[in-house]
Amino acid sequence: MPTATHPGEELRDSALLQLNAAAKALHLDPGMHKYLRTPERTLIVAVPVTMEDGGLEVFTGYRVQHSTGRGPGKGRIRFHPNVTLAEVEGLAMLMTWKCAVTELPLGGAKGGVAVDPRKLTRRQVERLTKRYTAAILPIIGPEKDIPAPDVNTDESTMAWIVDTVTMMTGNHSPEVVTGKPIELGGSRGRTEATGRGVAFVALEVLKGRGMRVDGTRVAVQGFGNVGSVTAKSLADAGCKIVGISDISGGYASSNGIDIPRAIEHVKSNPQRTLEGFPGLSKISNAELLAMDVDVLVPAALEGQIHEDNAHSVRAPIIVEGANGPVTADADRMLTDRGVTIVPDILANAGGVVVSYFEWVQSRAQVYWELDEVETRLEIYMRRAMDLVLTTAKKYDSSLREAAFIVAVDRVARAIERRGIFP
Repeated sequence: MPTATHPGEELRDSALLQLNAAAKALHLDPGMHKYLRTPERTLIVAVPVTMEDGGLEVFTGYRVQHSTGRGPGKGRIRFHPNVTLAEVEGLAMLMTWKCAVTELPLGGAKGGVAVDPRKLTRRQVERLTKRYTAAILPIIGPEKDIPAPDVNTDESTMAWIVDTVTMMTGNHSPEVVTGKPIELGGSRGRTEATGRGVAFVALEVLKGRGMRVDGTRVAVQGFGNVGSVTAKSLADAGCKIVGISDISGGYASSNGIDIPRAIEHVKSNPQRTLEGFPGLSKISNAELLAMDVDVLVPAALEGQIHEDNAHSVRAPIIVEGANGPVTADADRMLTDRGVTIVPDILANAGGVVVSYFEWVQSRAQVYWELDEVETRLEIYMRRAMDLVLTTAKKYDSSLREAAFIVAVDRVARAIERRGIFP
């Protein structure tokens, strides 16, 4: 395979390599393997936007549906200047495996527009969203492909999509997206879903190892939505959170950190960081990754653990809260040392699981209470983690390889059951 020259190509190539490894382990039919390497549908659209001065700018948008073998496509939409077709293809494929490993009746999709929304007014971003929605409308819908928010998009973006679809079809269509405001049929618990999902799989790994939860030492890199919710959920379960960090640096205490107090500190801090949080030792992010803990949760950015610092990681269990926080080289080095790494396609799948719940609720027009959402999320995440642990033993593989084996097998079997049309 040629060397990738763009991060989007690297992501797509990495996804393909994981598919190849799973296909080899499963002795997958060569034709099926070829089919799963190829997106089912790719749409490239021009997105014209009238600027405030009356001038016209044209941006490029994408929507890729990798596989709908198990159900409608499911995947987020991002607005970022570096969005490329290769990146969207890779992310769509990963969404296929993320939905399959958690046993959701959905396929994988992804969308994006190559634009820097920071250079646009809010009104221009709304125009961009609505024009992009109109352009991809022929291939999205509650029974075709259900978008959700991602980088530089949020619940307001989803509300604009609902409005566009409603105006163009004449039908109120809250089920066309997930990640909507509660007022438009959004699900309770969705904001916390990814972090709670990370915590559930971490607890399942501890259970599988026969380790006591009480007193388990945990370090969490990144104290945004995912990291803070993960830390609080693990602390509530009895773990001792001894290290946390954000862009202001790392903070540690061998006696454990009061996570609710840390969350309140961030909320009240004008910079929305941990800077100035009292009673803790100040350390660097690099030192946090090297802490002597039982569980390390990298929940910040991709590529944080790489070949240059993997040797310093002492945690025997790593749970990937962020997307791709452990590089491929570091993954090999750590796995060879016996470190257990719960891969991102499973560990941070809580968001898409609750997105699925939102889609179900919107279609039925029956909405669940928070405790029901969280109970169902725990069932899905623990069940998926348990199956991946069992599969890893069966194939004598890492958890990352096992997660892809489970996912690829489920998608391939669904397509085989349906048969190839016509």
